[in-house]
Amino acid sequence: MHVVRQWGNGQADTSVCGAQSVSAGYTSYLYRLDGEDGFLAKMENYLNSYYNGDYENGEINVVIEIPTGSNHKIEWDRKNACFMLDRVEPIAFAKPCNYGFIPQTLDEDGDELDVLMITDQPLTTGIYTAAKVLGVMKFVDDGEVDDKIICVPADDRNNGDKYQTLEDLPKRTLEQIEFHFNHYKDLKKPGTTKVEKFGDVAEAKEVIKAAIERWNKQ
Repeated sequence: MHVVRQWGNGQADTSVCGAQSVSAGYTSYLYRLDGEDGFLAKMENYLNSYYNGDYENGEINVVIEIPTGSNHKIEWDRKNACFMLDRVEPIAFAKPCNYGFIPQTLDEDGDELDVLMITDQPLTTGIYTAAKVLGVMKFVDDGEVDDKIICVPADDRNNGDKYQTLEDLPKRTLEQIEFHFNHYKDLKKPGTTKVEKFGDVAEAKEVIKAAIERWNKQ
């Protein structure tokens, strides 16, 4: 595989390397050239290329890792600038909603700030979209803060403005989310996860603000 590194100053250099060489440190784009014809496939670096959104006005940008209904624990790999399958969870603990992250943020556990995106149908891994903030799920995983921002698509022409806060979601939806995150590690490490509470939009904005500040300070 040939990789062209496109630097911020517009210069580029070409080298032969494997997938392990694709690094999240490049400032703009990574291109993969395969075969004699030099097929060009642009690989976006979500963390460096995409803005986190306008959280003060209740809108964030989201990258989806895991679709609703999947038991594949897919994660964004910063080092290799790609999505990786970290593990396969028991099918009983398939995700009750889409799972992803906000670019250019860091939660207290050192990872990007997680997002739970509610949609009528599953979203595909790698989708980048604007989302409306509804609230936050305050969550602890193995002793570390691992909060989840709950949101819906910013432009939802099927549901319109139906969802503005967590109170607008069906009660059963939040119950399923809470149950999932309280128990999804029970077969491996029981008792290591806990949903502490659900917070409103204002509390969610404070969590997002702090995560952006951590990112900017690194």
